[in-house]
Amino acid sequence: MKSYSESYKEAGVDITAGYKAVELMKSHIARTMTSGVVSDIGGFGGLFALDLEGIKKPVLVSGTDGVGTKLKIAFLMDKHDTVGIDCVAMCVNDVICCGAKPLFFLDYIALGKNIPERVAAIVSGVAEGCVQSGSALIGGETAEMPGFYPVDEYDLAGFSVGVVDKDKILDNKTIRERDVVIALSSSGVHSNGFSLIRKVFDVENSDIKKPVTELNGKSLGETLLTPTKIYVKPMLALFDAVKVKAVSHITGGGFYENIPRSIPKGYSVKIERKAIKVLPIFDLIKSTGKIDERDMFNTFNMGVGMSVVVDKKDADKALEVLKANGENPYIVGEIVKGDDGVIIC
Repeated sequence: MKSYSESYKEAGVDITAGYKAVELMKSHIARTMTSGVVSDIGGFGGLFALDLEGIKKPVLVSGTDGVGTKLKIAFLMDKHDTVGIDCVAMCVNDVICCGAKPLFFLDYIALGKNIPERVAAIVSGVAEGCVQSGSALIGGETAEMPGFYPVDEYDLAGFSVGVVDKDKILDNKTIRERDVVIALSSSGVHSNGFSLIRKVFDVENSDIKKPVTELNGKSLGETLLTPTKIYVKPMLALFDAVKVKAVSHITGGGFYENIPRSIPKGYSVKIERKAIKVLPIFDLIKSTGKIDERDMFNTFNMGVGMSVVVDKKDADKALEVLKANGENPYIVGEIVKGDDGVIIC
């Protein structure tokens, strides 16, 4: 007999809703299963067997993140099946910056009221992100917290674990002057800067579902909810094809904070402003909020979700491999001497 507590239900926590949510999400989780998965969903821990074939010195790489206040847009649009992709993307895109292959993922959903169908929709997005990144969803937690979260709201976070051979961890000490910086296009705002975006558009008091001319007829809500792009599979292919010296995931802090994290002291990145393929949403944010261009590049990805540094002689091959794997890459700058971090000119 399944556990049931009438007293707990009267306090706002319905255990049976949790059981139903688990049943609804099982088909989504099944899509993510890989050969390393040992345990079924629902245990006290997720088990994963490492396949170390071809890896001499295995190093585990982990990353954790959430979706942030982008969730407010999901609440307003009443659309919950894509934010899970964002959650996975924010983690696995960080893990790949070390040269690691993501292996498995766990999520955490905290909510005011467990509505099984909505929880299943959230997990469907997490599962899709796992499929896109080749990760197995081996566990998670759904915490019903009445009085802490509003009934119609929730928070979503997770973490990824990957593996890389110690000798293949990306080493930025090999960076030299005139190395090429390649941009990988973003799908939109991704999952950063939404506190500013919500202020600029006053989303809680605006109709974000109506079509916007500047966004090619899409609504602001639809555009903002576009899931964060996952770069794992193209980057793994690139690692196999050329020597990659550094990778930056362009998240909160934009160009000025993220790119220098992957560049050694004594070198900077010179970016050609006119080469950047800025997406319409960023032009709209800038004009509506009257935001200074430097602040834009210090907050948003501006259309570049990831940057990659390779030797100039490897640039053409790198572009070819990335294009063959569904990306739209282009050269956006080069490495120069100095400690200026990022120079956009």
